[in-house]
Amino acid sequence: MKIGEFLCPKAVTTDLKGANKKEVIQEMVGLLVSAGTIEKKNKLKLVETLLAREALGSTAIGQGVAIPHGKCDFVGKMTAALGVSRKGVDFDSLDGEPAYIFFLLVAPTDSAGPHLKALAKISHLLKDKYFRENIKQMKDDKLILKLIAQEDERTP
Repeated sequence: MKIGEFLCPKAVTTDLKGANKKEVIQEMVGLLVSAGTIEKKNKLKLVETLLAREALGSTAIGQGVAIPHGKCDFVGKMTAALGVSRKGVDFDSLDGEPAYIFFLLVAPTDSAGPHLKALAKISHLLKDKYFRENIKQMKDDKLILKLIAQEDERTP
């Protein structure tokens, strides 16, 4: 599975403004709505789904990375948004550090296998310190997409 198969190119930003978990999730869902991947009428429901998932345990995996994710019945195919916060956000990370890189993943309710594969792919990619640092430093959405495409080519 390749990141490019589910990352929405129009839902990438290098300048997240959210100052807390809820604001970041709302902003990233907004990116998916603006990109046309999520219908505007479903925005609030998706935010609630993602916050409910966060209530079960933080999706911040440490090293400045959070992967908020959830499944819902109004999504036809798996989709993702990627955002970078310049200031960092307290996301209740396992290591207590702020999160800077956010990969929001939304999948159809019945897609357990692909959903888990996508989460594994994202976390594997973001374990690479060099990759994380490159993403954090970039100020252009297109450069992030190019970097991800290069990683997709490099890894099986």
